[in-house]
Amino acid sequence: MKTIRRLFYANIVSSVAFVALAFLSLFFFIDFVEELGAVGRGGYTTLHAVAYSLLELPGHLYELCPIAILIGTIYTLSRMAQSSEFTILRTGGLGPGRALGMLACLGAVFAVLTFAVGDYVAPYSEQKANQLRAYFKGGGTRLDTASAWLKDRRADRSSSSIQIGSLAPNGTLQDVRIFEFDPDNRLVRRLAAKQAEVNDRVWQLSDVTITHWSDQAVPEERLATHAWASSLSAGVVAAAIMPLETTSTLELLRYVNHLSNNEQTAQRHAIQFWKRAFYPLACLVMMGLALPFAYLQSRSGSVSLKVFGGIMLGISFVLLNNVVGHVGLLKNWTPWLVAVSPSALYLFMSMTAFAFLVRYR
Repeated sequence: MKTIRRLFYANIVSSVAFVALAFLSLFFFIDFVEELGAVGRGGYTTLHAVAYSLLELPGHLYELCPIAILIGTIYTLSRMAQSSEFTILRTGGLGPGRALGMLACLGAVFAVLTFAVGDYVAPYSEQKANQLRAYFKGGGTRLDTASAWLKDRRADRSSSSIQIGSLAPNGTLQDVRIFEFDPDNRLVRRLAAKQAEVNDRVWQLSDVTITHWSDQAVPEERLATHAWASSLSAGVVAAAIMPLETTSTLELLRYVNHLSNNEQTAQRHAIQFWKRAFYPLACLVMMGLALPFAYLQSRSGSVSLKVFGGIMLGISFVLLNNVVGHVGLLKNWTPWLVAVSPSALYLFMSMTAFAFLVRYR
């Protein structure tokens, strides 16, 4: 079995790597051509465009992993079936259970690699790409982030509403406004700062204007710096203001818990969290989808036709995954069911086709 396992794994890994490299080369070319339009503005050169396109590749790899695994595995198994290698292996004792077990083990390895790329490599490279674009293409003042609102509750039942304008390339928050309320939800104080830095749940505000609300007057106070205590961690703040593709699974979970604890809508981020959590398991599903192609007879179609069918299956999986996510957000469905339903459906289809081919073919 070691020889058979080595034969399977070497052929599948090389095919998956070739497919992934082909897709990544295509995406690199598309990104590079798109970035060429900005060359020459604000010190942005061709070398920067190449670096930016390379930094985008881990994110593309994370999205393409299941499709590359499906196409590469289908190609390998179809080629082995067409050359009668798989038939000889079956005659030599490679039963359906063993074949499924071997592919499941390799799929688990691919799932771990996909999780590592999506949770560590892709967010880091995406942040570096945004910083590179901000420094040389956008003047170096802010990243391509959206304004965000956060809520902070304290043990004494007082609360604060925080508006963050943007995130600078060096990691500091810009255009920050903090509205503090007493336990009766009456506005007590407003802090407006040009910049803020989150350090161990203490925000260091710079160029601060503090407005105090009272029954008699509304005095203002201007400070160069001010330390403001908060229960919000740097990870929660980053998850709120950064794009979702630059946020890790753990940061998403913390932000979802923060939204739930503060009685804010968390459906969108909860769906994204569960999709991130279940996405590596799609590698196992793709392996299951590819296995029935090994049991198709050679007259059922050439290798190229089966690979084309695999591409269509992969595209349909991605489309269904996106559609179910949007519908689940609109209909307020249970987030983990929204995330797992496409993979469960395709796994059921693959196992049904596998059982049919083993039983009747």
